Amino acid sequence: MIERFLKQTTFVSQEDYGKNLEFIIPEHFNFAYDVMDEWAKEKPEKLALLWTNDEGESIRFSFSDLKEQSDRAAAYFMQLGIGKGDMVMLILKRRYEFWLSMLALHKIGAVAIPATHMLTTHDIVYRNNRASVKAIICAGEEYILEQVAGSRSESPTLEILVSIGPKQAEGFHDWHKEWNNAPAFVRPEVKNDNDDTMLMYFTSGTSGEPKMVAHDFLYAMGHLTTGVYWHNLSENSIHLTVADTGWGKAVWGKMYGQWFAGAAVFVFDHEKFTADKILRQIEKYHITSFCAPPTVYRFLIHEDFSHYDLSSLRYCCTAGEALNPAVFDRFKELTGISLMEGFGQTETTMTLGTMPWTKPKPGSMGLPNPQYDIDLIKPDGTPCEDGEKGEIVVRTGKGKPVGLFKEYYRDEELSHNVWHDDVYHTGDVAWRDEDGYYWFEGRIDDVIKSSGYRIGPFEVESALMTHPAVVECAITGVPDEIRGMVVKATVVLHKDWKAKAGDELIKELQNHVKHVTAPYKYPRIIEFVDELPKTISGKIRRVEIREKDNKK
Repeated sequence: MIERFLKQTTFVSQEDYGKNLEFIIPEHFNFAYDVMDEWAKEKPEKLALLWTNDEGESIRFSFSDLKEQSDRAAAYFMQLGIGKGDMVMLILKRRYEFWLSMLALHKIGAVAIPATHMLTTHDIVYRNNRASVKAIICAGEEYILEQVAGSRSESPTLEILVSIGPKQAEGFHDWHKEWNNAPAFVRPEVKNDNDDTMLMYFTSGTSGEPKMVAHDFLYAMGHLTTGVYWHNLSENSIHLTVADTGWGKAVWGKMYGQWFAGAAVFVFDHEKFTADKILRQIEKYHITSFCAPPTVYRFLIHEDFSHYDLSSLRYCCTAGEALNPAVFDRFKELTGISLMEGFGQTETTMTLGTMPWTKPKPGSMGLPNPQYDIDLIKPDGTPCEDGEKGEIVVRTGKGKPVGLFKEYYRDEELSHNVWHDDVYHTGDVAWRDEDGYYWFEGRIDDVIKSSGYRIGPFEVESALMTHPAVVECAITGVPDEIRGMVVKATVVLHKDWKAKAGDELIKELQNHVKHVTAPYKYPRIIEFVDELPKTISGKIRRVEIREKDNKK
């Protein structure tokens, strides 16, 4: 499959990869037709999606199953009045209908807007009106149905509501009752262009309302390198990425790149995460490849791995936030597997990563993905030398890379602020070592300036994570009259240490940091909490901690 889209498909080194990665871009590329339907022709019975839930149910979908059912879903959506360019919000949790809906909307040429099930009516109204949402397809759960129904009166463009069940509500179409009555699917005569909008995510920044990240149809192709090379997948792989479908990581790890490789995507539809549940799924279904944010690995390493048979597991990756070296080391000690870290944003596919032919450096994001022209720059715009901290940017003078977003929809000013003069500014700070590996420091807004020093949250968090008492932590800056800011650590303790929370443990943790890293970085304030505030994707919301502290 991938030989249709790459001039060279096998690479033996980073140098080889950098010199020879080149996409073959067809006109009117559409992932649903050009990849998924082609797999259905070539290997119709090959397992494509294995869906299970925490009630013990499971469904296996072959590539031919996905073609037949996505065709039927597309015909059903068209019958309801959804057409090319229409905005359709998907609030489907991890239900298998998410994958059918995504493929169906791609076939129609409509715009998919995945969203978290945690949205309130206010959140949905905002999204409906900012994006002119025409239809919402949602899981039939009481809370979700209530919030969606409540948005109708304040959403002039919203015309169509669909529930996949199990519950229904007044004004909602019943997917599973109605879709069998749809006419046979006929591919629309008007094809999509490559730069048409295919997918859109609302993503929250450090301030203001969520922005709308618009991706074109080539975004799916941009993830070919994610699945085939970073995840190291093949047709024999069964891959599990831990991600809710309302988060961009779902299409990073549960759809596009994995199906370019012909791998089977494994979905565990569960309500509440526990490390034990995830390990049981890996054991039961013989998962071969696994990807999760560092948050998940931080909890996994505190389980007794002797209770699980993980012999099927061959390859593991992580992304979403920076990985603490202590977590890397402990996971390798438990499994013998090195975690291959990657970096990207909702606005991009993978821009930095540790590929199978490179040696991982614990705590490093890896090397630039040659799909993007990556650089590291100082505040004045000049390039950084090795060892200097700067902002990660993507240079676009040679054209927009395959996988980079189109724009912030309906916000020309914001789009220009981050992407101008042929440079896309990620807003992430890192430094590069002599081997070309990048090391994350934090968001520009997260960097702490204390007594003239610039302190990246990640370096202090990594130092704290090497102490056995610490399960998770977040480093933030607190205003200080003398030093400008001081470092604060918000810490989640291991259950065996919770009884020791107090001044003595605070001093022990402070001294520990002084010995692991430069003494000036130690946290002068330490607060113990039961859990850290996080986004749906598992990223720590340091901004929420700062806002809370500023109110004190």
